[in-house]
Parts: sequence; C-alpha cells; structure tokens
Amino acid sequence: MNNPIHATDFYKTGHLNQYPKGTTKIYSNFTPRSARLFNHSKLYDNKVVVFGLQMFIKNFLIEEFNNDFFNQPLEDVIMRYQRRMDGALGVGVVKTDHIEALHKLGYLPLLIKGLPEGGRYDIKVPHLTITNTEPEFFWLVNYLETVLSTEMWKPTTTATTAFEFRRVFEHWANETGGSAQFIPFQGHDFSARGLSNREDGHKASIGHLTSFVGTDTIRAIDGAEDFYGANSDEELVGVSVPATEHSVMSMGGELNEKETIKRLITEGYPSGIISIVSDTWDFWHTISQTTIELKDEIMARDGKVVFRPDSGDPVDIICGDPLHPDENARKGAIEVLWDIFGGTINSKGFKTLDSHVGLIYGDSITLDRQWSILEKLASKGFASDNIVLGIGSYSYQYVTRDSLGFAMKATYGEVDGVGREISKNPKTDSGTKKSAVGLLQVLDGILQDRASKSAEEDSELTEVFRDGVLTKEVTLREIRTRLVAS
Repeated sequence: MNNPIHATDFYKTGHLNQYPKGTTKIYSNFTPRSARLFNHSKLYDNKVVVFGLQMFIKNFLIEEFNNDFFNQPLEDVIMRYQRRMDGALGVGVVKTDHIEALHKLGYLPLLIKGLPEGGRYDIKVPHLTITNTEPEFFWLVNYLETVLSTEMWKPTTTATTAFEFRRVFEHWANETGGSAQFIPFQGHDFSARGLSNREDGHKASIGHLTSFVGTDTIRAIDGAEDFYGANSDEELVGVSVPATEHSVMSMGGELNEKETIKRLITEGYPSGIISIVSDTWDFWHTISQTTIELKDEIMARDGKVVFRPDSGDPVDIICGDPLHPDENARKGAIEVLWDIFGGTINSKGFKTLDSHVGLIYGDSITLDRQWSILEKLASKGFASDNIVLGIGSYSYQYVTRDSLGFAMKATYGEVDGVGREISKNPKTDSGTKKSAVGLLQVLDGILQDRASKSAEEDSELTEVFRDGVLTKEVTLREIRTRLVAS
C-alpha cells in the first residue's frame, strides 16, 4: 500500500510546529523560474506549456488519497506513519494528532487554482496556487510540495519540449511548402524505454501527445483517456505503425535481407504503412540497391514503405555528408530515395518523395539536430515533410526540475486572522530564486503580485480543485486546440 501521507520529505513533517502560533493559512504557488538550462529550439520565446495539474489531481490527490489514506483503517494509517517517523526522527518527535484529524475529516481541505492547461506563459508566471480551506490544516499546503513537484515538473517540461519540436516543424513547413496536416505525425514518441520508470514512461509521454499524435507509448493513450477525457473511439489520440526491429531483420539472415523485406511488404503488410529498420548490416546498400530490386513491389503497394536508419550522425545520414567517400553517403538517404522513386514538386518548388516511400530517424534526435536536418534538406531543395523524427529519451529524459527552474514557494499567510505577505530573496543568489510576494493575480499572461483579495479572485488562475473534488475539467482536445492557437 502506498500511503500518500508519506509522499513528502522528512523535514516537512515538523513544520506544523515551526510556523508562528496562530497560523491559519498558507498560500503557495508552483512556478517555472528560469529557462537557462532548458534545451530549447532557435524559435524559443521564453514560454512554458501549462500541463499536468489535472493528472496530478485525479491520480494523486483524489485516487491515491481516497484509496490509500481516507479509505484505510485509521489505526493502520497512524501505525505506519508513527513507525516511520519514530524510526527516522526519534520516538515522539513527530506527533500524529494532525494526521488523525485529516483522516477523520475525510477529504483534502485544499483550494487549487491553475492556469488553463495548454496555455503558454512566460517564465516566472505561476502555473498554480494552493491554499488550505480549513484553518487547522494550514500545514498541509507545503507538506505536499515534494510530491506536487515530483509529479508536475516532468510532464510540463515534456509538453514544452514537444511544442518546441512542433513549432520547428511548422517553421520549415512554411518555408518549404511542407504539409501542415502531416506535422502532428512528424514527431513520434520513442522515449518510454529510456525514462525513469513505468509511471514516468507514460505520464511524461502524455505531454508529447499535447503537440503530436505519433507515439509508440501505448500507456500514454491510456493516460490521456484516464486523466484528460480523451476517447480513442471518437478522436485521434495517438497512432503508430507496424515496424520491425533488428532482431526481426537479423533472424532472416544478412544474405536474405532482401527476401525478408519482400516478405514483409508483400505478405506480412501488403498495404498500409510498414517501417523497416534498415541498418542492421549495410544501410547504404539497403537504401540504394535493395530498393531498386524491390521497386516494383514497393510501387505496387497501396501504402508506404518507411526505411529507418538507426545509427550514425542523423544529419549526415538523412541529408548527406559531402566529404564522405561513398556516393550514396554523400547524397544522403532522402536524395537517394528521390533518385530511385522520384516524387512531386510542391507550390514553393521543393521536392516531396513519392508517397510509396518514406524515412524515419529516431536515434538521439535533439532540437538542434532537428533544425539542422530540416535546414539542410531545404538547402538541397527538399520539403520538410520528407522525414519523420522519433523523439526519444535523449530529449525527454535529459532534463531535470532545473531545466525550467520549477519551485513551489509560499508568498502569503495568515496569523491570528491577519494577512502577511511573505517572500524569499537571497542576496547570495543571482535573482532566479527571488519569489513573488503576497497574493497573486495573472492577467493577460502577466503576473501581478501583492494583489488584493478581490484581484486574486479575478485572475487567469481559476479554481480547479476544492475539498477533495475536481471542480473544473479540461480535455486533451481543448489542450491541443489552445496550443495550436498559441
């Protein structure tokens, strides 16, 4: 059993007795403070995608607290809590009266306000505020800081990264006449196996789905339905294609690679899209010779054969290395396929491969490499829609909470019914850790701190959770619509 009341740091357990006597309210916010460490694109505008709060509320504040705390016998909950506190901090150092009182209350006495998910806001604009609704439970607000941060920063960072990939695709589609309708499929999520654990592997991957529909993470679609009201029977939530891996190609034998590919495209998948990993042995031979030998079969299919290189420098493999001694390597995979299969010239004069063939590359793709690939393809006269890029853990896992500087800080409290504006502003810091002050209002995307109570209520930060209940729900479709319009 996961007791959610344990989902905090030990030092948090003593704060109940450290606040001034008479404290009845704590008001905190969760804010991205800096993009200095964020691996952004050349188009980055210092904004962060708001995402993940509803998932946190449904999954942790409601489901886990109800199942593993409120619906468990009081004596079991207290025994487990007291055993953990006594064993780590000393017998009797942490009391249990407040935990008992919360259990007997039967719900989380909290008010959470959030920005609209799918919105994009500047760094230092808070994504949510949280305060207590019952005076005696003021301690609960920042007690939840650890788990709120743990559950929130990664999906938000993933959604922001995904949006950066999407806007780069959009930029080069506009430059080269690439298909705008193809963009949601151009970024394909390959990250799950490289993320921290199963939960990370599907929760973070839901963030990818805010900007794309291409994914190999099955549980991301499950999560989009569970947490964001998606319905794959009625809308395109996520999609993938049949694809081989190296074990499949290897089992056929190197000398029989052509026969393996022929069997796959004529018998296994005689129509539709099939992705074939093509560098198990000699990628350039496969892309330039085997394709010629199987051209009739490929062109006769009602569908697309997608070739997948999986090693080497992706920019050079896709676009060509002019210094390489091999002619095909100098051309690059897209040009090699064009020379064999041809294609069309779009309204802006750029080439698009024949619809029977395509290319996907998913090894170590970054925003910098994405830009280089699309820029170099354009310089060679090819439209942006000639390539699908797999976005993996290199981009979605090489991040930390500090990538966007997320932190939860208290800025207001009440003692004996009197409000106190509070903040932090360390002289030894560069200014990144300076917090807002007092009650907060976000209006027209701009943060106003030291707000009056009436101003705080008239804000883009609107109520989404109160006293154990999700009071405002958003769907994945609405999130996607906001992002497209941003």
